[in-house]
Amino acid sequence: MSDSTLVVWDDVFTDYDFGPSHPLRPLRLELTMALAGQLGVLGRPGVEVRAPRSAGDDLLELVHDPMYVASVKRAPDDLMGRLSLKYGLGTGDVPIFPQMHEAAALVTGATVDAARAVWEGTHQHAVNISGGLHHAMRGRASGFCVYDDPAVAIAWLLSQGATRVAYVDVDVHHGDGVEAAFYDDPRVLTVSVHESGRTLFPGTGWAEQVGAGEGVGANVNLPLPMGTGDAGWLRAFSAVVPPVLRAFRPQVILTQHGCDTHALDPLAHLLMSIDGQRATYKMLHELAHELCDGKWIAVGGGGYEPVQVVPRAWTHLLAEVTGAPLDGATPNDWREQAARKGGERAPTSLTDGKVPDFVPWEGGPGGEDPVDGAVRETREAVFPHLGLDPMAVAG
Repeated sequence: MSDSTLVVWDDVFTDYDFGPSHPLRPLRLELTMALAGQLGVLGRPGVEVRAPRSAGDDLLELVHDPMYVASVKRAPDDLMGRLSLKYGLGTGDVPIFPQMHEAAALVTGATVDAARAVWEGTHQHAVNISGGLHHAMRGRASGFCVYDDPAVAIAWLLSQGATRVAYVDVDVHHGDGVEAAFYDDPRVLTVSVHESGRTLFPGTGWAEQVGAGEGVGANVNLPLPMGTGDAGWLRAFSAVVPPVLRAFRPQVILTQHGCDTHALDPLAHLLMSIDGQRATYKMLHELAHELCDGKWIAVGGGGYEPVQVVPRAWTHLLAEVTGAPLDGATPNDWREQAARKGGERAPTSLTDGKVPDFVPWEGGPGGEDPVDGAVRETREAVFPHLGLDPMAVAG
């Protein structure tokens, strides 16, 4: 289903490194690209792999305060750390590291490169697995994120004349930074499907947060209860995301694919499988072709199990973006590399062997299922603003 795909990648992305004890390990990127490469995904017809260009201050300041950008630049030399802490830098979540600005600006530049390729029509799809750093705010780092590359890419699209950009975030954590950047902007539909803030950082993302001013109805939050697995997650997604995207009629879709919804992720409490995550990629791919001629930008995001989960999940994402799913075993050479660098036995199968079936949401009065309750709250909060019936059967 894909025509041409740009994969923005350079080994230098692994320089975005908070240190050996931090959960966000660069190894996850290295092992993903190694697995995708050994399986031939990156050599498929129509696939171009290209190094990124760094985002200059003009791009970063489409979203971020100039004083914040300046603080990021000088943070490695801020020995006392007082000014850096004002901007969320030098904390346990966002420790300062050498060349931090340069590493973060390169990740942001890569997502803008992906957006440029799709918007200008040189490629139908584009992907930057190093991106998806969705927690950074206008003037503050947060949640392992220095610059908010999805927000910067969306702001760039708006500067080029886009009037309907859809952002869909399936990370286990609420996409609060992107939401904040466009909360009152009717040109950007932000959709976040995440574990409830009652049990997970950043403690936000409620159904009633539907936007402000002219942007009312263009912000959608679907907070799910801890313990939600494939069937419940996909049921909820299908009941909310396709209807709101169809009502919005985007010109381009940017999706964030944090794979920390997996049952093995150490920082969250959802129970999805690789198979359920792969089903999500397929649905988003189909929606991009249905609604905006396949104009699809995909970025990475969270994911803190760097051997068992992230490489397989994002290799499936790359496979979906480039046009054909994968099955079977992981290559021997990759397993040896993963075991050597990750210090644990690598998975032998590309999937978890699950069947991600689900029963579509049918509306009507609610029972006791907490997932259905979350769906109902979101639909009742936002659907009327989009001209949709909250009780209509999903499908």
